[in-house]
Amino acid sequence: MDESATGGADAGARTAADDAEQPSVRLGVLLADPALGLTQVAGPAAADRLAGTVGTTELDDPTPYLVGGELLLTSGLRLPEDADGIDTYVRRVVAAGVAALGFGVAPVHAEVPTELVRACDRHGLPLLRLPPATPFVAVGRAAYAAIGEARTRELREISRAQSALASAAARPDALRAVLGQLAAHTGAWCALYDAQGTELLSAGRRPASPHLLRDLAVRTLRQADGPRAAATHDADRGSHLTVHTLPAGGDGTAAVTLALGQAAAQPPTTVHRQVTGTATVLLALLTGPRHALSTDTHSVGALVRLMLGATPAEVAPELVPDGPAGGAAGAHWTVVHGRYADAYGPPPSVGVPRLAALATLLGTPYVHIDGPELKALVPCAADARPQAPARAAELGWVLGYSTPVSARDLPHADTQAERALQRALAAGTPAVVHTTDPLTLHTLVDPADARELARTRFARLDGAGPPGAPILLDTLRTWLTVHGSWDRTAALLGVHRNTVRHRLARLADLLDVDLQDPGARMELWFALQWLPGEPAHERP
Repeated sequence: MDESATGGADAGARTAADDAEQPSVRLGVLLADPALGLTQVAGPAAADRLAGTVGTTELDDPTPYLVGGELLLTSGLRLPEDADGIDTYVRRVVAAGVAALGFGVAPVHAEVPTELVRACDRHGLPLLRLPPATPFVAVGRAAYAAIGEARTRELREISRAQSALASAAARPDALRAVLGQLAAHTGAWCALYDAQGTELLSAGRRPASPHLLRDLAVRTLRQADGPRAAATHDADRGSHLTVHTLPAGGDGTAAVTLALGQAAAQPPTTVHRQVTGTATVLLALLTGPRHALSTDTHSVGALVRLMLGATPAEVAPELVPDGPAGGAAGAHWTVVHGRYADAYGPPPSVGVPRLAALATLLGTPYVHIDGPELKALVPCAADARPQAPARAAELGWVLGYSTPVSARDLPHADTQAERALQRALAAGTPAVVHTTDPLTLHTLVDPADARELARTRFARLDGAGPPGAPILLDTLRTWLTVHGSWDRTAALLGVHRNTVRHRLARLADLLDVDLQDPGARMELWFALQWLPGEPAHERP
């Protein structure tokens, strides 16, 4: 596998990808022009070869005046007469990178010399025959006209793609939308990586070996002290991998923290490079502190009002963006609690890019991360069904979702989300969404009786000494959630397993209950749901 830090992969012979960096024309366009009457008489198929310019020469050695990529025209005025001389001539122009040789018959030669045909076949140089009625200048004029038309098409395609990228950057899910448009306009799988190689977001058709792109991104980020690009070509798998680093601040001066990777079946064209350049700038801005952590003027005003005494219900309508929630009047909120899974190691530093990626995945800018803990508020419609994004689990997060509530019921939703998170952790699943089933035991019991049961059942804890009733009840709730596992309870509470045993032993003595009795556990679990502050407690 060959690798370069500037974009090309294989050194040596000039390729179509190299020529694509400059305005050029496919020789097939000239061969198809009936006004020129060109025909190919030797060499490999020339239809897909690119010529950047048309040159004319009658020198016996024109190579000092060639730059590569030319359609070189000659009438053979000083072409060597012997086979060895012709072979040397062809070998020289091939080494100079000529795209093809055009030979004009008459008046010097009545037909293309046989030895020239053989030499071009031998050295792999396309040889085109120009009929006597076709002036060399006509070939040049047709080539430059075709180059101009191709360039105009490229500019239009770039303009359309840039417009689509700009529109995507204005959407609430800007990061995902920009990646999606980039994938659509380049035909490549596009992924955003952090310095650890974590795939934050992606779009397009995933390649068979995505780890190759991830590895290139990690190497590039480790070596980069500023924005740069790297590319590699894996001939065995037929993939072209490209990586662009993004500065954290979006201004080209901050430390590099993210990489945009692309995997495509074909080398990038001029259009693809231009479009990717635009997307790179947008992604750098979208993951910069000013954009990712800022809010609009309405949100800022809501924060000011909240700090000066307004209630959440009063300011919530100003925090809801335009979108599927149906406007501020009918907007509700879903509360999300998250925990970074121990299996992924210690939680990574939050950082603006990671926070922006999580905000995009959760569909909200209102995300708070404190070490391994995550909390978020997601605007939604009243009848929305929360959907946990699969990518959040891949980033290492276990999530708990509340049901949609109005702003005044956010405290209850907060409890729901925490309970859902505890169930997700206990079950080892990526996410749990709180549900309210109308046909439950709670609906069959009078709420007043249930509340009285909860009050009396735990009344003996009111006078308990340290650590206090709230901690004892939280330990009991967690222990019941994980089906009586001491180790898992200790891990979830962040204490030693002996501390859990001690707390529950004290609670069992105070309540005079046998915690090994399934019936007692069931009664305690039911009573816990009707304590003040629990959702069941507030039911009519």
